[in-house]
Amino acid sequence: MKEYSPDKIRNIALAAHQDTGKTALSEAILYTTGVINRIGRVEDGNTVMDANPDEVERQISIQTGLAFGEFQGNKINILDTPGYEDFVGEVLCALDVVEGCLIPIRADGGVEVGTEKIWTYVRDRNLPTLFCINKMDKEHADFNNCIAQLREHFGNKVLPVQLPIGEGESFKGVVDLLQGKGFEYSTDGRGTSNEVDIPDDVKDKASEWRHELLETAAETSEELMEKYLESESLTKEELVQGLSAEVSNGEMYPVFCVSAVKNIGIPQLLQGIIDLVPPPDKRPRKAVDGEMEIKGESDGPAAVSVFKNVSESHVGDMLYIRMYRGSVDSGKDIYNPNRETTERLGQLFLIQGKNRTEVNHLAAGDMGAVVKLKNTKVGDTLCAKNAPVRFAPTVLPRPSIFTAISGLAKGDEEKISMGLSRLKEEDPTFEVKVDNEVRQTLISGQGELHLEVIIGRLKKRFGVEVQLKRPKVPYKETITAVAEAQGKYKKQTGGRGQYGDVWLKLEPLPRGSDFEFVNAIVGGVVPGKFIPAVEKGIVAAMSEGVIAKFPVVDLKATLYDGSYHSVDSSEQAFKTAGSMAFKKATQQAKPVLLEPIMNVEVKVPEDFMGDVMGDLSGRRGKIQGMDPEGRFNVVKAQVPLSELYRYSTHLRSLTQGRGTHKREFSHYEEVPHDIAQKIIEEVKKEKEEKQ
Repeated sequence: MKEYSPDKIRNIALAAHQDTGKTALSEAILYTTGVINRIGRVEDGNTVMDANPDEVERQISIQTGLAFGEFQGNKINILDTPGYEDFVGEVLCALDVVEGCLIPIRADGGVEVGTEKIWTYVRDRNLPTLFCINKMDKEHADFNNCIAQLREHFGNKVLPVQLPIGEGESFKGVVDLLQGKGFEYSTDGRGTSNEVDIPDDVKDKASEWRHELLETAAETSEELMEKYLESESLTKEELVQGLSAEVSNGEMYPVFCVSAVKNIGIPQLLQGIIDLVPPPDKRPRKAVDGEMEIKGESDGPAAVSVFKNVSESHVGDMLYIRMYRGSVDSGKDIYNPNRETTERLGQLFLIQGKNRTEVNHLAAGDMGAVVKLKNTKVGDTLCAKNAPVRFAPTVLPRPSIFTAISGLAKGDEEKISMGLSRLKEEDPTFEVKVDNEVRQTLISGQGELHLEVIIGRLKKRFGVEVQLKRPKVPYKETITAVAEAQGKYKKQTGGRGQYGDVWLKLEPLPRGSDFEFVNAIVGGVVPGKFIPAVEKGIVAAMSEGVIAKFPVVDLKATLYDGSYHSVDSSEQAFKTAGSMAFKKATQQAKPVLLEPIMNVEVKVPEDFMGDVMGDLSGRRGKIQGMDPEGRFNVVKAQVPLSELYRYSTHLRSLTQGRGTHKREFSHYEEVPHDIAQKIIEEVKKEKEEKQ
């Protein structure tokens, strides 16, 4: 396979709102670069990127696809990412291993929720960003409206570098402002075009935008500014030189226009990517230890980032890698500083969607895949052992939706556990937890669709079906008053008897104190050797409270009196007596139910603030404050966990997909009396149904 130097490689991610035509755009690029001989359609399930059975079935991208093509002697690696928020982890991992992001938007839709979210991600990374107004052939396509929306949302640094010739059904070509030329395309979808004069109805706009591009480029250096002031013009090379510097620095966001389906404008888009997106050797990646910046040098020691795991039945785990420096060869050893272990590299591949080509060598700036690594995971770094370096792993969002699962067939527990563990390795935004307190297996992810896909894979790949259940809330019980009680255990069965006698005093403690045991025995009325057994009996009894058999917390138990028998007393007898005394005293100490309270942060546009705050209040939430964050506000509240089931889905509906939230445990609080009664009745009913 042909090898490219870093200056001849461009790595770019396609990331956007769903249904903007990212996968269709990938197909058009691969067709234009000669990788495929016909453009596939998502609806037909024959695209290069959406090759996973789940994607074909649902007709959406679920995981990031990798492919590449050559244009004008340059290799362009494309990462086609999912548009649905449920698969945001795929997007974030892709954005961390590219030098540029192309954000398609719909010509008939403009800026959407996903556009705003991707913009946040790329700005957090200071990633060179291009926009592409796709679907210019659609009936209600409006290029000028899209430009206005982009500039309104993202500022006046958004500048078109192409203008459309026609719109909707009459869209037939583009005016390339970098070249100052027009291109009209054939209607056969082959992407052939003829150079034409700029149409009269576009000339004024073309002149206006080109003037702004020239000024923007001229401002990047004294030399260019001097020439521009003298001649009011720059060569195409000088214009590209200035604009590429602005794009690299995040001072300009160029906008292209195409129809991926009709294959119009793709060569000009590809040329724009080559001209404006920095190559790997011009954009070093920062490291967290070792050398602080890794430049795309072909002859340096290897530095590689692992950004994706694809599991295939006949090859096992295939890890997608991005080469930052040096090269790697199959069969050679490489060091993993994250695991402090050396790995032997298995087969290396270049990836074209579902297809792969085996190679012996991968070099700086490029992307590919490797198999048969034993200990390496997504987010790890691979490097030369004598030049260790480690990249920061992608910061992934915490799960926003939680549910419990159980197998439909008896005996599937081991299969379920193994399957979930494997799926977790492939998808770091999916989490699994066995909660022994509520005796449920809990799974969590980024949304309902995310969990649906996980459950589907569990069935198809591991042969097990599960049902989803509402997670049980880990309620607890405590006491609110001081109480004393005796626990006397006396049993005679013909031989040696059992005798244990204790007096306990229970007192409430502040929330979060858990349990304190005090030995206040004087005069040996309870021998010292039996006192630990009393404490064990209390701790055992605390596992099931007297209200609804939830664990008891936040109390102090003082052992202050008792008696024993010289023959019949034993550790077991005093353990039982301690348990009996605890249960009696608890009933007298005004026991109450406690529920977990979560700290919740909801990020939402100003327009939806009232609805969100009202909804949180309706969930027994207490608003703690609000902080502005760009075009959004962050509402901070404390909300009972029991009120947050499927909150992520509800919030998306409430805010037209714009609201997001995160949560973490805060503390336990007493459950209001009327709600506590309902919980107690539910527990009783559940117990009766089991009997």
